[in-house]
Amino acid sequence: MAAGFPPTAFAANCTNWVTSGSECVTSCRRTQTGRKKRAIRRRLKNLPGRSVTLVEDETDLLLFPPLRAAWALRGQAAPVPISGVNAKRVVFGVLNINTGNRLLWALLRHRAADFQEFLEVVHWYYRGWHVAMVLDEDSSHTAQGSGELADALNMEFLWLPKRSPHLNPMDHLWRHGKEVICANWQYPTIEDQMEAFFLYLYELTPHEALRKAGLLSGNFWLTQ
Repeated sequence: MAAGFPPTAFAANCTNWVTSGSECVTSCRRTQTGRKKRAIRRRLKNLPGRSVTLVEDETDLLLFPPLRAAWALRGQAAPVPISGVNAKRVVFGVLNINTGNRLLWALLRHRAADFQEFLEVVHWYYRGWHVAMVLDEDSSHTAQGSGELADALNMEFLWLPKRSPHLNPMDHLWRHGKEVICANWQYPTIEDQMEAFFLYLYELTPHEALRKAGLLSGNFWLTQ
């Protein structure tokens, strides 16, 4: 990490739905999701000169390890020793969808002020560029102060459809990192875990990062 860096509405034809599992609501959500995806792709094709497209997301790192399927003796469960102590860090990250470059930043909390601090970091690394940032509508992102800061830093937010983490390439990158680095093993401290997590993600080649994020699949929605 660097130091000293200077609602949309449902479709109009949807009526008389009550439960979230109804066929009409499902159809409305698909329609809304499809429209948002197309709008994002259209905007990305018409960005001003000297623009960069980043996908952004946050994830929690917990000292208590996530449990995943693992090898063990037949008929026995795989042991996962833990100390009983837990700790947490919030990792903010962006991925350049064209170059595979990553920028990660760790903080203690995930509030609007923390997200805005990360925006300042992103701006420092991409100073002189217009930044188009694809992200979800978390309250820290939609806060008035976040929008005002983005405008001041020559950034624009492109909102993902609601409840669609699978559409965010950073979510796939987080998952791979946690499976390799964090699963079934508790580090001595949260700082040790965070260092290993950062090192793994930063040591991926740009091609590996794009592949693990799903951007090289050939039919990923963001690059169609």
